[in-house]
Amino acid sequence: MKKNLVLFILFIFPIVAYLFFATGVNSFMFLPTVTKNIPDIGHWQSLDGQPVTLNKKITILGFTGNDLLKNKGNYFNLNQKIYNKNREFKDFQFVMVAPEGTQDQVKEILNGLHDLTDTSKWLFVFAPTDEIQTFYNSLKLKGKLDEYFGTTNVYIIDKKRNLRGRKDKDEYKEGYNAASPSDLYNEMTDDVKVILAEYRLALKRNNADRQI
Repeated sequence: MKKNLVLFILFIFPIVAYLFFATGVNSFMFLPTVTKNIPDIGHWQSLDGQPVTLNKKITILGFTGNDLLKNKGNYFNLNQKIYNKNREFKDFQFVMVAPEGTQDQVKEILNGLHDLTDTSKWLFVFAPTDEIQTFYNSLKLKGKLDEYFGTTNVYIIDKKRNLRGRKDKDEYKEGYNAASPSDLYNEMTDDVKVILAEYRLALKRNNADRQI
């Protein structure tokens, strides 16, 4: 019993404390699930031809639309506010779903980001627009893709392919507006901390169990 208490103090309590203080305006310690078990994207082609999956990854998921360069500021917002702060986490990635034919625009975006950061976890996959719409529909969101098959919102997907978000006043916040630095800084930064700390807590708990 005494050994279990010591293990709790050493491994579990610091993570719980971190979750409490990291949540800020968030009133929960674990991020609610909005949509369970969304489809994977492994059948779509990536820019470098390497497979991309949502399985066993914490993913920031986005839909670029046909005109990426018009919204290139959104990618720099995401890069500075979210990506750079979390890219060292082993299983963290950005996945952007883009319509086929936008490869050159993606290369231009990545070239710009490459001057600022290591872009190895900025991943783009390409698909026909009808498949993009079908995939988006599977997220069961209130919001819609625009006429270019894109949205300024991005979404948090956990390792089990569940879409996660915050719940305020009985309504789920499904996504985070990449065009709004305040939205990214005030809410998304906080929620990404929560989801990462959730997995750190699980890892600490598993390590503690193995030592008992």
